[in-house]
Amino acid sequence: MKKILLVEDDPNLGLLLQDYLQLKGKFDVVLCTDGEDGLKAFNKQSFDLCILDVMMPKKDGFTLGKDIRKVNTQVPIIFATAKTMLEDKSAAYDLGGDDYITKPFRIEELLLRINAMFKRIANKTDNNDEVAETQFSIGRYHFDYTTQIITDNDHQQKLSTKEAELLRLLCLKKNTVLTREEALLSIWHDDNYFNGRSMDVFLSKLRKYLKADPSVEIINVHGKGYKLLVS
Repeated sequence: MKKILLVEDDPNLGLLLQDYLQLKGKFDVVLCTDGEDGLKAFNKQSFDLCILDVMMPKKDGFTLGKDIRKVNTQVPIIFATAKTMLEDKSAAYDLGGDDYITKPFRIEELLLRINAMFKRIANKTDNNDEVAETQFSIGRYHFDYTTQIITDNDHQQKLSTKEAELLRLLCLKKNTVLTREEALLSIWHDDNYFNGRSMDVFLSKLRKYLKADPSVEIINVHGKGYKLLVS
């Protein structure tokens, strides 16, 4: 049985979600009503997925997500919030979030997203060849996907989860085109406009991290996507 950490400060909504996910999704759901209790629960138990409300007392969901990522870089995180601004969505992904659902939402939609996420994780695990590739040479840089670190001599650059996933896709397609649709569906699971804007921000950051080596370049391929060029 998959175990889910649900952190929601509205007790009525929290109990409703907990009951539904346990009954319909057959998940073991641990409910916490503020960010501090959520972090304590995460540190004491092992979870397969986290659902974090953003607007909470004591510790907001973004801060909680950041704290969780310090402990575990792989556990899927879904942020749930009434915020709809692009900046908030970008912040959610920048902190290592895997999905973002806007309130009010249908509980059935949340369950569909959870099941889809677990299915994607299972598919990635089954693809042993893809999972095995975690170490990459990029010009004078070394990229460790597992630790999410780019190393250049003695300097290290820690990447966010989304930055690491995007750079890994570019490395796997080095000197060939990574289509925009492929990147969005693989990392954001939806190729909508807002996710596209968010990805553009991460590409700009990756270019900045790699700019010291003139033999490395991430270029736009008009109408198609992106290409990591290493000469």
